[in-house]
Amino acid sequence: MSSPLARLRVRLTLVLGAAEIHLRLRLPRLMWALTRRPAVRESPFAELDAALHNQIATRTAVVEEIEAAAERLKALIRHGEHGRAA
Repeated sequence: MSSPLARLRVRLTLVLGAAEIHLRLRLPRLMWALTRRPAVRESPFAELDAALHNQIATRTAVVEEIEAAAERLKALIRHGEHGRAA
């Protein structure tokens, strides 16, 4: 037969488990606030990633402007050739 202290430990563990279940059912927000959760960590390179994304966006915008200017230049050249032929 087990010792009285061991039985007391088992009973205490069972009571605490039942109390936790009861509190989780009755007071879910309180239990959520008291429950440990891993900290949300930002990536150590998040700032660098943001800077790279900004740099890529800037370069993309510049390339689009250059392509639009090239199209306008081509249109002017085509228009000039048609004007001379007429």
